[in-house]
Amino acid sequence: MSLFQGMDTSASALTANRLRLDTIAANIANANTTRATFVNGAWQPYKRKMVELTPVTGQSFDNLLQAAIGTVTGQTEQGVRVTAIREDNAPFKRMYDPTHPDADAEGYVLLPNVDVMKEMVDMISASRSYEANVTVLNAAKSMMMKALEIK
Repeated sequence: MSLFQGMDTSASALTANRLRLDTIAANIANANTTRATFVNGAWQPYKRKMVELTPVTGQSFDNLLQAAIGTVTGQTEQGVRVTAIREDNAPFKRMYDPTHPDADAEGYVLLPNVDVMKEMVDMISASRSYEANVTVLNAAKSMMMKALEIK
């Protein structure tokens, strides 16, 4: 594996984690949105969204290892990609508040299925992954600079 392939892999992970962070931020921002979509003649609360990632390569680990040590030639594309942004089908939360404008006849309001604690844990995971990939890019850049300094 060349340094450029490692940088491409990290770049794909940076892009995917940026989208994860954007989606998590949208979930947190809409944690109390009771009117997000109009379905069957009624307003529905915001539904939590989740980013689905898959590896880019379809090769086995053995093939990637052989390519890395140089016994197999040829470019192998690696990294991750976003395959979908899915809505969470967990049930909405119900809260009793008869004064709320979106309350039903019994006085209950449907709230989004966003758990802010879960979103914060996901945000920490995505930001740590982002930081790790920035570190990989910086290390690759440093190695390239050291290689250029060799005379």
